[in-house]
Amino acid sequence: MHYQKLEITRLGEQHLKTLRKFRDPKTVERIVKRIHKLDPGYPVKFCHVCGTHEWTVTHFGLRSMLPSNVQVIAGPGCPVCILPAAEIDTAIELALNGVTIATFGDVVRVPGSESSLAEARAQGGNVRVVYSISDAVRMAKEEQEKEFAFLGIGFETTAPSTANEVLKCRLENLSFLISHRLIPPAMEFLLGVGDLQIDGFIAPGHVSTIIGLEPYEIFPTAYNMPVIVAGFEPLDVLFAIYMALRQIKGGVSCLENEYQRAVNREGNIKALKLIDHVFDTIQGNWRGLGKLPDSALKLKNRFERWDARNKYDVEARKGRDILPGCKCHLVMIGKMKPVECTLFMRNCRPESPKGACMVSTEGTCRIWAKHGLDH
Repeated sequence: MHYQKLEITRLGEQHLKTLRKFRDPKTVERIVKRIHKLDPGYPVKFCHVCGTHEWTVTHFGLRSMLPSNVQVIAGPGCPVCILPAAEIDTAIELALNGVTIATFGDVVRVPGSESSLAEARAQGGNVRVVYSISDAVRMAKEEQEKEFAFLGIGFETTAPSTANEVLKCRLENLSFLISHRLIPPAMEFLLGVGDLQIDGFIAPGHVSTIIGLEPYEIFPTAYNMPVIVAGFEPLDVLFAIYMALRQIKGGVSCLENEYQRAVNREGNIKALKLIDHVFDTIQGNWRGLGKLPDSALKLKNRFERWDARNKYDVEARKGRDILPGCKCHLVMIGKMKPVECTLFMRNCRPESPKGACMVSTEGTCRIWAKHGLDH
């Protein structure tokens, strides 16, 4: 026990050293000066697709450090925010008909077409919050007289853990509602949105640890678009902005990896094989974005007995993703700042959200509401 505590202490000290290194004020000042020297003199916009990047940018006030011509906009990088209402509706239908829905805390509050899983639970529906998919598996093992369905959401980062449990599953009372989505197709979608200026991408570090670098190659080669894979500390993001501006200054577009301490070119080969073994890639609906080709995961036919939609013969009907007055769909593609929505911090607040972007801790509206209005 003494050695275990000592090891934990050492890990804590190492973490603090890392934080100090990537939040060092003097280094921040130097990189900000370099960024200002690369100011192109005309407006440029870099889009990230990661809720954690938005948290870092907003919490640490990074936008205020940049030249007025350089903007960082938030893309659809929050997995809870892009969860379609129709898939929430399916989970609600099951919960009200005797199936225990196990899912993450933020998901419970996401609005469906008419209500949320939280409201379904208040009406007597079976809804439980879990911290990981293994919690759902444990519940199903311990309560085999009950039916459980795990509502699995997230991008490529969380898909391997779902795939692993599906592969191991031998429980007849456990099934899976798969709502995983893939990031590169959403990035490509953004480039086709009219009136949306994007001059480069800051690619998500967590997703990139799984998929590696290759899926991003299409952006510099086909779209002449700089892409920087970045970590999540203030200096990670600032260095990514500097690297993108350096490419623009040099008249080149390429893929660069700022997050080399965690991301390699191949990604996590074992995790990728697991995803490929368990899932097929299909067209997927994204809240506020519509249907994107090759952007969602579905259980392969060999695992259909654990597919909750097949098991309980439920189909996702057309849902109502955006409530009247809500501008989440524009916030999620970077066309609008949260403060430009008339509901923001009026009818829509963290304690009483009207739109999905105000629900999740990775949602842009929730981040702006909680960590300061970073204009």
